[in-house]
Amino acid sequence: MGILEGFVIGFFGSLHCVGMCGPLALALPLPTNSVWQKVVGALLYNLGRAITYSVLGLIFGFVGVGLKHSGIQQVVSILCGVVMILSVVLPGIIKLPKGSNKVTNSIYNTLKKKIGDSLNRRKIGNLFIIGILNGFLPCGLVYVAISKAVLSLSLAESVLSMFFFGLGTLPMMFSVAFFSDIIKSRYLYHLKKFIPVFIILLGIIFILRGMNLGIPFISPDMSKPACCH
Repeated sequence: MGILEGFVIGFFGSLHCVGMCGPLALALPLPTNSVWQKVVGALLYNLGRAITYSVLGLIFGFVGVGLKHSGIQQVVSILCGVVMILSVVLPGIIKLPKGSNKVTNSIYNTLKKKIGDSLNRRKIGNLFIIGILNGFLPCGLVYVAISKAVLSLSLAESVLSMFFFGLGTLPMMFSVAFFSDIIKSRYLYHLKKFIPVFIILLGIIFILRGMNLGIPFISPDMSKPACCH
């Protein structure tokens, strides 16, 4: 179920991706002489992002395993849910520690430069590299997916949750690479208004998950080992 949740976060949150990564997707050096090569190029780009997310899932999965063994995973789940809701209801109340913006900006600028260099190399295989680099760009939606990965029941679930998160964003990002008008669509503008509602619902689910109410899929008993049969 955790893997499916990762896909759902990516699929419904991909409207946010269009605003953040849409311009990059439009700038991709996709082959123009063949529709099939263009399709392969777009898939390579999105596969690169999914692999980066999987690596992040592996890294933060170890954090989740540590939290689970320490017995505070449920508390973290509730805190993550509260932070998600507050970020929508009271925007700007959650501020990063002093000096963290410099670190973030430094990482962002480095990635931006490398992506810019890669965009100038018109080779289909280079689209995979661009996707990998794109996956490391700071993004609020990715942070939500990482929070979900940290709360996974196992390391494998954490990795797969992030990979399927990437796959969830694929339909929208794939469409952007082919149909530039989707960026300017007034319907997309209205749909993006539902993202805050989606984040609040996710926050509620995180809180319920941490409350350990024993409700299947929504608030399972995390004290019991996951059943594999």
